[in-house]
Amino acid sequence: MNDRSTAAINAWESLFRAQVTILRELNREFPTDELSFNEYDVLFNLTKHEGRRLRIRDLNRHLLLTQPSVSRMVDRLVTRGLVRKESDPGDGRGTFVCLTEDGYSLFRKVAVVHAESIRRHVGTTLTPEQLRTMTALTDALRAGVTSERRD
Repeated sequence: MNDRSTAAINAWESLFRAQVTILRELNREFPTDELSFNEYDVLFNLTKHEGRRLRIRDLNRHLLLTQPSVSRMVDRLVTRGLVRKESDPGDGRGTFVCLTEDGYSLFRKVAVVHAESIRRHVGTTLTPEQLRTMTALTDALRAGVTSERRD
C-alpha cells in the first residue's frame, strides 16, 4: 500500500470515529421525545429545499436509511401532521413530501436546542478557521463522490 492510500485510510478512520463519537452525544442530548433524530433529519432536509418539499426519491439520497424505511417514516410523519404527500403534477409516479406548518414549527423548536448541542461539541472544540477548513474538506469529499456517480 502506498503513502497516499495509507493517508486516505487514516483520514477516513479519523473522520468516521469523530462522527460516531459526536453523533452518539448528539443523539443522547437530542432535545425532544416528540421527534426522533432520524425524523428530525427528514424535516431538516425539507427545510433546505425550495417550498420545503422534495420528491421522496430525492429525500432518500439525503438520508442514511433504506428507501422502505424512509417511506414508513414519511407515512408516520404524515399521520402526525408534520408532513404531507403530494403527487408530482409533472410525473404521475412521483410523490413530493412537503413540510407542514406544524412540522416546521416543531422543527424550529427542536433545532434551537439541537444547534446549541452542536455548538458545544463542535463549535467550541475547533477554531473558526478550522471549522471553515473542515466544511471545505467535507464538501469536497461529498462533491467527489457525487461527480463519480455522474461519470
